[in-house]
Amino acid sequence: MLPNILVINSGSSSIKYELLEMPEGRVLVKGLLERIGSGDARLKHWETNASNPTHEKISQVNAPDHQAAFDLVFKALASAIEFGAIAHRVVHGGSRFASATRVTDDVIKAIEELSAFAPLHNPINLNGIAICHRRFPGIPQVAVFDTAYHHTLPPRAYRYAIPELWYQTFGIRRYGFHGTSHHYVAQKAAAFLGKSLAETSVISLHLGNGASAAAIAKGQCVDTSMGFTPLEGLMMGARSGDIDPAIPTYLQTFHQMEASRIDWQLNHASGLTALTGTNDVRELIIRSQQGEASATLALDMYCYRIKKYIGAYWAVMGGIDALIFTGGVGENAAMVRSLVCDGLAHLGLIIDDAANKSQNADVCDIAQTGQKTRILVIRTHEELQIAQETWALLN
Repeated sequence: MLPNILVINSGSSSIKYELLEMPEGRVLVKGLLERIGSGDARLKHWETNASNPTHEKISQVNAPDHQAAFDLVFKALASAIEFGAIAHRVVHGGSRFASATRVTDDVIKAIEELSAFAPLHNPINLNGIAICHRRFPGIPQVAVFDTAYHHTLPPRAYRYAIPELWYQTFGIRRYGFHGTSHHYVAQKAAAFLGKSLAETSVISLHLGNGASAAAIAKGQCVDTSMGFTPLEGLMMGARSGDIDPAIPTYLQTFHQMEASRIDWQLNHASGLTALTGTNDVRELIIRSQQGEASATLALDMYCYRIKKYIGAYWAVMGGIDALIFTGGVGENAAMVRSLVCDGLAHLGLIIDDAANKSQNADVCDIAQTGQKTRILVIRTHEELQIAQETWALLN
């Protein structure tokens, strides 16, 4: 097999791609085609070469649908080194898929069936698989599932207290998401701490527009905040996170709101967006510093919810080696990290302010010197994790 793996992350309005040389994991090419179907699509493409290792090209493109978008991606990749496999991020693998899986007709059928659990994601992921298969019929394709890393959850963590029929027949349970990110940063944390993953216990906070927490004990995930869908858990950019489950039925019964409208608003018009009109944490930090009450409240709520999950996971794990911040917000928002850890000195979580503001490496320790529990900021690299799992499967 050729050593290079093309990783595809196909979303509802974007395609993120990365070509990696394995087994070293060196990034050769990467890019992002966004705003598909908007009439204002944009392609950002980076290539690594000896003469210009950070060459970047940004183009306005015409991408009315995903087929057109993939055609543009393939054209951008035309000058790249050939690849031996294509790996796809697939959001929901249900109870069936616990690891990277070679794509076959049976696997495609199973992902289709699981689309009921992730109707906004799995069909788009499948579309990407189909387009790549038509373009490169002889190249093996692999599906890597967001839910796979959470298969180690014990029943006490993944079961809901609901009628047995709902669980046995309808498959309603906690599945968890962001698994590739949580897995990747847990490994990076173990290496940084000089321990094996099997000896390392961490709480991982993946904070982006979507956000989730994971309790990882001795290298295995034992609890996570997202549930049957990515809506449960932490407050997010546009998702509500945890709410009273009676709220949707109340809105249906007494205010005649349709289920589809409630679902859309909880997933796309809640969270930071509902409170402030934006999901951009950078903007909210500025607005809060300027004295805007709604921005200050939103950040306070956001960080308070995170802090509660840290306390809950700490209690069930009996202590950790490190608290990890990752994702776009976790990696870049020093103020959020500070607010989250404020008041957690009794758990040994004390931030060094200077380190928190100046971190610039792939793994940075921002805890005060002398503290037993470290606070790590780790740049996640989900594409590399997907490529590594694909490489291991095919070799």
